[in-house]
Amino acid sequence: MKFGIIKERKSPPDKRAVFSPKMLKAFKEMYPQAEIKVESSDIRIFKDEEYEALGFEISNDMTDCDVLIGVKEVPVNALIPEKKYFFFSHTIKKQSHNQKLLQAVIDNDIELYDHETIVDANNKRLIGFGRYAGNVGAYNGFRGFGIKYDLFSLPKAETLQDKDALVARLKRITLPPLKIVLTGKGKVGMGAKEILDAIKIKEVSADDFLTKSYDVPVYVQIDVLEYNKRKDGKKLDNKDFYNNPKDYSSDFERFTKVSDIFIAGHFCGNDAPVILSQDMLKSKDNKIKVVADISCDVDGPLACTVRSSTIAEPFYGYYPSENKEVDMQHPAAIVVMAVDNLPCELPRDATEGFGEMFLKHVIPAFYNGDKDGILNRAKITEKGHLAKRFSYLEGYVEQKETVPQV
Repeated sequence: MKFGIIKERKSPPDKRAVFSPKMLKAFKEMYPQAEIKVESSDIRIFKDEEYEALGFEISNDMTDCDVLIGVKEVPVNALIPEKKYFFFSHTIKKQSHNQKLLQAVIDNDIELYDHETIVDANNKRLIGFGRYAGNVGAYNGFRGFGIKYDLFSLPKAETLQDKDALVARLKRITLPPLKIVLTGKGKVGMGAKEILDAIKIKEVSADDFLTKSYDVPVYVQIDVLEYNKRKDGKKLDNKDFYNNPKDYSSDFERFTKVSDIFIAGHFCGNDAPVILSQDMLKSKDNKIKVVADISCDVDGPLACTVRSSTIAEPFYGYYPSENKEVDMQHPAAIVVMAVDNLPCELPRDATEGFGEMFLKHVIPAFYNGDKDGILNRAKITEKGHLAKRFSYLEGYVEQKETVPQV
């Protein structure tokens, strides 16, 4: 079987890859029977020469590969028929802008595997860039605070080498006694926590965070049942929340009354309640000054996320009383950071970490008969049709239904 690491063609350019030279070498050492070639790229964070130095063939022709592995969507005109492809297709939620991509995949007899659909038997995602989104999102939260209040100046994350460099820069600044609330305990939330812990910000319990004053910066990391409550007052478990989100409403307002920075690292499922409403933000009791929305669900659980922002222009202001975007320096503006491709700012670390996960969870399936069902569960299309697990996309592919603008 021949594997090809393809170049990223989506605009704006993405410097990440699925495998770094080091992890690709580990792949070859683990499975010496595998043939591997790398498509030439002038934007990848790792240069062609770095792969070549480890013995990998660099080429502009990938037509002889069986499996083609990339990060972002492959443009329709670059698809090679009758191949296996791995990339983030952004189609499984019926995203309107990629409808034609999924149609083309089917028309070209392509077997599509989406990184997002690589899950274990319990449907838990096995690979992703969430940790690195959390790293950069937390850094950007502090950067936005420094700009808004003219307290300190931090360089853009994308100008720094890696996570250690982000931490080193943050350690140079002097923070006032901020209170930081962090939602989520998945990969994104834990990635943000890594940064907070690395710069020695004190972690406190929710009760202490809500009731005590501190003369140093502190943070609290809260899970779904700390920022949501059942409408009937019953106290059950996380599983009940995930199974019955409509039975819950937000319990986050108590945190808005004492927090300066909100780092949003939660996952928001269908029918989950709004977490941070316009009413909470325009309340005279609201203390939140910066929202680093790593999850970045536009028109989703955070009222202030009115649009996604970009790496070039990561911040905008939100004016709660009129529910609209304003300049972030507006006196009544809350600073919002809602970049939807944060891991691109740490391409070196993100590539290393992603390759490690891909090698651990996906590559073995090609050599062990897919004994754990990894490939079978992840496969969206095969032989010109949708796989059974993704048959719900049929109307979307055939344009027989209205698709959401995501």
